[in-house]
Amino acid sequence: QVDLVESGGGSVQAGGSLRLSCAASEYIFKNCGLRWYRQAPEKARELVAMLNDSPYSNTYAGSVQDRFFISEDREKRTLYLQMNDLKTEDTAVYFCAADCGTVKDDYGTNVADFRWGQGIQVTVFA
Repeated sequence: QVDLVESGGGSVQAGGSLRLSCAASEYIFKNCGLRWYRQAPEKARELVAMLNDSPYSNTYAGSVQDRFFISEDREKRTLYLQMNDLKTEDTAVYFCAADCGTVKDDYGTNVADFRWGQGIQVTVFA
């Protein structure tokens, strides 16, 4: 079962916009915290945006503040990332992610239940 499926990536000129979508399972939308991450070539994966209870309390990386906006459509079970005023340094593979708390492994130990989408390429050219 695939829990998270991203779409909407592609190539865009600097200054342009893209909107990423992430279709999620019903379980994830009901039980997990939703986020967007990205990973640029030869760099560590970084948190881009986190969906919180109120749009006013959503969390963003400083580098995307006031340019990127995370939102959800619960009826469609879809998470979005609206990316405006894109810069070449925004080029990366973007991942939808879900923090579903913890689950017990085969030994009864609590382990993190963190799920990832397959990732989608966003390329911003000058």
